[in-house]
Amino acid sequence: MDNKRLLLATAICFAVLVGWQYLAEYMGWLPKPEPAPQPAVEMSVNEQPASPAVADTPLPAFAPAEGREVTVETPLYRATFHSGGGILKSFVLKKYRSSMDPDSPDFEMINAAAAATSPMGLLINGQPSWSTGQWSFTGDNLVLEEGKSGTLVFEGLLDGIRIRREIVFNADTYLMDEKLSLSADNSSARVSWTLATGNLSGGNNYDLMAMAWDLDGSFSRETDVEDLENEGIMKSGDIFWAGAMSNYFLAAVAPEKSSDTLFKGRIMSGGVWRTAVEMPPLTLTGGQPQSMNADWWLGPKDRDLLKDAPNEMSKSIDMGIFTIIAVPLLKLLTWLHGLVGNWGIAIILLTVIIKIVFWPLTRKSYTSMEKMKKIQPMMKQLQEKHGKDKEALSREMMQLYKTYGVNPMGGCLPILIQLPVFVALYQALLNSIALRHASFITYLPGTDLLWLADLSAKDPYYITPIVMGATMLLQQWLSPAMGDPTQRKMMMLMPVIFTVMFLNFPAGLVIYWLSNNILSIAQQWWTLRKA
Repeated sequence: MDNKRLLLATAICFAVLVGWQYLAEYMGWLPKPEPAPQPAVEMSVNEQPASPAVADTPLPAFAPAEGREVTVETPLYRATFHSGGGILKSFVLKKYRSSMDPDSPDFEMINAAAAATSPMGLLINGQPSWSTGQWSFTGDNLVLEEGKSGTLVFEGLLDGIRIRREIVFNADTYLMDEKLSLSADNSSARVSWTLATGNLSGGNNYDLMAMAWDLDGSFSRETDVEDLENEGIMKSGDIFWAGAMSNYFLAAVAPEKSSDTLFKGRIMSGGVWRTAVEMPPLTLTGGQPQSMNADWWLGPKDRDLLKDAPNEMSKSIDMGIFTIIAVPLLKLLTWLHGLVGNWGIAIILLTVIIKIVFWPLTRKSYTSMEKMKKIQPMMKQLQEKHGKDKEALSREMMQLYKTYGVNPMGGCLPILIQLPVFVALYQALLNSIALRHASFITYLPGTDLLWLADLSAKDPYYITPIVMGATMLLQQWLSPAMGDPTQRKMMMLMPVIFTVMFLNFPAGLVIYWLSNNILSIAQQWWTLRKA
């Protein structure tokens, strides 16, 4: 009986569930199921659902114009552009001459070979925009007085991409600021800023051309011409700026900062130093403009002007590990020049000031050297007595030093302390644009022959380096003789070695070293006389 009741209850429950489903659907109590979506290819145009989209902005019609030259004139430079791409044809510095001859032309940053490679041009998707695109220019030449600024706008079309180059010039600096705008209906653009220049150096061994760049805030340069011609340079990352430079001039581009920038640099045929900085690609849709910025510097490495330039371009004035010393020395030298009006005399006065500052150390050095000179006979006796017994000789020598109060390092240590100052001043003089074509004694006395008319060039008659070598010989004669004959011979060779080295040194550096030697001889003589 119980089994029959269980079967009956189960049948009733099943009937209720099935009957309720039909009843609910019939009465409309349950929502009807959504129809299965049909494949998109089977939908008619009228049945496609509306989706949000960006409304295309039709680009205005572009009317190309015949290319022509456009000039920008400021108190600092005269730049010539070609409207077909906004490329640079010439950039003349008004405040610097090409040589020390007063009648020589103003310094040209872009020689003929470099101009043929279209400096300040744009590569878009690997194509030179100045030769493959169409361009127009509306406006006129710019003549900017001191304190004024002006703008040139170049517009172009390349493979459906509209280009707008807006370059701002300031009469008080060599920096040019560019805003680039690109627009297209549906495209992508990979932009490279390109720059080219000729040889900017003076042609001597101490004014070298270099490919320079700042990657992630770290300054680097490459001077090996063979490597730059054969392999070139390729760096990627956050390129602050890149370009070519000499001791005195810089041609560089500082792009908008990006962690995905590519820098390429190499020397091309004709001695052209070529730079290209490639930016991350842009996506262009709906005619909406996308923009990026870059700054260009073509001019001298003037510390006062470069300190205000973006992306730490002032690092191009590299004075080595002792920059912290070199910069104050250069400022002091500039101040002294303001007093006397002659860079050669200013260098001599600076040398005098340095000598006065280090006088206590120098005096201690000469005193120690004089003591060493007095005990030389006793040192020689000890060497003869102990012969090859190095341990006994060392012990007796230390006792001799202690007895007579002599510090064997007393003569060298003060000189080593002064060495960073000498190196820093060397770098300051070598990298100061103010010394380029700065004169000391313009003509050889009693003649019309140019002599020390350019402190950044060598002495044409080698008078100052030879005199400097003679002063070094005199110093050697005044100094106590070394105990070791080999060391004595080496020390006597030093003046000859230094004279050969200094033959091609810039005259300003030779004058500094010569002045330093003469003052050192006077100090040494006075110390010995007093002793």
